[in-house]
Amino acid sequence: MSGSTPTPETSAPGPHPEPLPGPPSVPPPPHPGARTHPYPYPHPYPVPAQAGPFAAPAGSPYAALARNGGQRLRRELGGTALLLAAVVVGMVALFVLALVLVTVLGIPAGDADSGAIFVDPAAEVALGLLSLALAIPAVLLVVRRIQRRPAGTISSVTGRLRLGWLARCAGLALPVLAADIALLVWLLPVTGGDGPDGPADFFDPPAWPALLLGLAVVWLLVPFQAAAEEYLFRGWILQAFGAHLRSPWAGIAVGSVLFALGHGFGQWSGFALLLYSAAWYAWLTLRTGGLEAAIAHHMVNNLLAFTLDALAGDLGAEGTAADAPWQALALELVATPLYCLLVVRLADRRKIATVSP
Repeated sequence: MSGSTPTPETSAPGPHPEPLPGPPSVPPPPHPGARTHPYPYPHPYPVPAQAGPFAAPAGSPYAALARNGGQRLRRELGGTALLLAAVVVGMVALFVLALVLVTVLGIPAGDADSGAIFVDPAAEVALGLLSLALAIPAVLLVVRRIQRRPAGTISSVTGRLRLGWLARCAGLALPVLAADIALLVWLLPVTGGDGPDGPADFFDPPAWPALLLGLAVVWLLVPFQAAAEEYLFRGWILQAFGAHLRSPWAGIAVGSVLFALGHGFGQWSGFALLLYSAAWYAWLTLRTGGLEAAIAHHMVNNLLAFTLDALAGDLGAEGTAADAPWQALALELVATPLYCLLVVRLADRRKIATVSP
């Protein structure tokens, strides 16, 4: 019939093009770090990458937790520079605030020759401990923003600081370090070192209000100061090297040397003690999958040292572990490995995670 629309049956014979292929039945896996599209076929436009955070693959050891697919050398270098800048700016801000308090509130100022801002040793110690504790938020910020991974992965393979495990490690550290210090106090005068001649020479505390204030400052702030050094020298440095190197020894060596240098220059025995302890701390961090065991030993050691300084009336005195005598180094050669081996045995018994879940 004229004017009728041809149908497929009445259309002219001839070859027809093959039909276009339909969408695949199973969409291809998305590119790591890219958004998955709601349609089952590829989108014609580029898909913007996510900002993170991206965790390392399951089964990664502590040193490799920054190896999340987005590691770049410029991120580790830039993160280190930003980390140092943040700590320095925070320290300057704290010291400016201290000067304002001295000037505005009339708080007694320290001696200009000694460089002390406060005349009260407890206030001076608090300022120093707080300035070091600033490294904790700085490290967490750089890990999250620069390396684009969960901030908790700097603490342990589980993505958090395991406080229960830290407390158990502190319980092991206390008797080991108490015996170490007691032996040192006995050994110094016996070997001709500069030690106390007796209890009356050692315990010379200030008045009760000053003593209680000093102890409160020490027990409140020393845990954060000790943890900050571990986050910086064992956490950031180990994982920054581990993001690019499979062997952890470069990170252990660099972190240990920087840790020893960070305490200043004193006696050769003090430098060797710090270097030796730092290497064991790094090994223990890798062996237990987190910073908790190293933080516990560092924290208990500093708490005992500062508490004894307060009882001796020497809180705020100049000097660090870099000034440790050879007798302290000799005892350290045994005490630190003993603690580390006890912790590893306890970790194996309690099945502490050493790789990411």
